[in-house]
Amino acid sequence: MTIAGRYAPSPSGDLHVGNLRTALLAWLFARSTDRAFWMRVEDLDRVREGAAERQLEDLAALGLDWDGRPVRQSQRRELYAAAIERLAAEGRTFECFCTRREILDAPTAPHLPPGAYPGTCRTLTEQERAARRRERPPAIRLRSEVDEWSVTDALHGTVTASVDDLVLRRNDGIPAYNLAVVVDDGAQGIDQVVRGDDLLTSAPRQAYLASLLGIEPPEYAHVPLALNLEGKRLAKRDGAVTYRELTARGIDVFDLIAASLGLVGDSPQALLDGFDPSQLPREPWTFVPPAPA
Repeated sequence: MTIAGRYAPSPSGDLHVGNLRTALLAWLFARSTDRAFWMRVEDLDRVREGAAERQLEDLAALGLDWDGRPVRQSQRRELYAAAIERLAAEGRTFECFCTRREILDAPTAPHLPPGAYPGTCRTLTEQERAARRRERPPAIRLRSEVDEWSVTDALHGTVTASVDDLVLRRNDGIPAYNLAVVVDDGAQGIDQVVRGDDLLTSAPRQAYLASLLGIEPPEYAHVPLALNLEGKRLAKRDGAVTYRELTARGIDVFDLIAASLGLVGDSPQALLDGFDPSQLPREPWTFVPPAPA
């Protein structure tokens, strides 16, 4: 069976230097363990015209390569529908009519974090569901049978987080991120997921969902994010932070990223010989805009 890692950007705009840093790490984790490396465009939502093509160009300019052609989630809707149908046939789903505001305002069970789904629509009768459908289309949620789940992360060890009745399909018909990513990873033979640590607490719920779909959960490595000077997550609004913007100022983006990781080499391939995940920084990287060259 193919073993592989992946990078899966959302084409909402150009990648900033923090995104590129995570992409390089995903590539290094995969290539250093003789895995294939797939590129997946997560374009089910928030798509900006031409962004995917620009992102792939920037990743290639950074020196990254990948196997096969990039996969687009928008072309895989049948896979997501089949997964939901399977779960529904097993009695593991229910219709939910709650708005985001109603969920935030509702009392939450003690074992769930604030804002978690409180199970409001779990026990609606068919008559109640029929009445609600006349008001708004339903989302489809997983009928979770656990309160929490654990995964092992290469950088964080054992991670346990709560699992609620997560959305599988939004009420506008779009497959939810947590479902799509699990189905795609399973279908592509991805057994290693390297991504930003802002998604660390999502890993247990995704691993639980994978177990219900008969998919072996991947190995995880959640890497530190890039922050701006205010200590907040780096974003494109923080000035010149994209590959093209920094390159236009004469800055070598690859050297900048490699130095932030304590790695030495002039290309991704050159970094492989000395790559040791145990030596990677565990703290976020504060991006200090370099002076133009």
